[in-house]
Amino acid sequence: MADPVLRLTDVRLVRDGHTILEAIDWTVYREQRWIVLGPNGSGKTTICRIASCYQHPSSGSVELLGGRLGEVDVRERRTRLGLTSAALLDILRPTLLVADVVATGKYAALAPWWHHYDDADRERARALLGRFGCGHLADRKVGTLSSGERQRVLLARTLMSDPELLLLDEPTAGLDLGGREDLVSMLAALAADRDAPPSVFVTHHVDEIPPGYTHVLMMAAGRMLATGPLEETLTAHQLSRCFGLALQLARQDGRWMAWKRTD
Repeated sequence: MADPVLRLTDVRLVRDGHTILEAIDWTVYREQRWIVLGPNGSGKTTICRIASCYQHPSSGSVELLGGRLGEVDVRERRTRLGLTSAALLDILRPTLLVADVVATGKYAALAPWWHHYDDADRERARALLGRFGCGHLADRKVGTLSSGERQRVLLARTLMSDPELLLLDEPTAGLDLGGREDLVSMLAALAADRDAPPSVFVTHHVDEIPPGYTHVLMMAAGRMLATGPLEETLTAHQLSRCFGLALQLARQDGRWMAWKRTD
């Protein structure tokens, strides 16, 4: 198998005396599409922050795109990632134009003033907006958009730098049913694109798992509960252990669903 794009080895994170992550061993290879699944507080977003070079572990090693965290320029590594997260939405200036929000993804920047963008960059930003059904929003201020529109804009932004890895931290958070389903469909189309980079999608809802995703890492209380191919690893038994609740699990038309057992 080819070299991994991401490898966490015996990663541990302690913050203010509390263990957030413990004994994390996880590897992502090219052409894989991963789900990181678990309840709130299980460590999912922390893993995403470590993978995106915004958090260093207390111990263990992190290899990302051929380099080891602590030995590489994290600013350069971030330009090779496509990242979307609620935290990113919170710190974007609401007065930025949507086209600029997408274009700044080229340098993993938060505003367009510190780098040069040429006509090709601006054209690419608008083309990516069109790909995700929001080309008509290019000249709007990002602060005027709905939650669903902003999530689609951030998804377009993740591809601006031709990333080698996508990290999608709860991209459907705050969306209504229609917005969520639109976004899941877009992620399914991206997963089916053989030229798309490997991706990691963090969620706590199995019904958000897009068709085409291949593997799952299940988390509970900061530890790995199960990891492997999605269809083999995601079972009612493992899901019940993960969420501490007796659950049933089913799949229909390529989508998963779970509900509490009543027997």
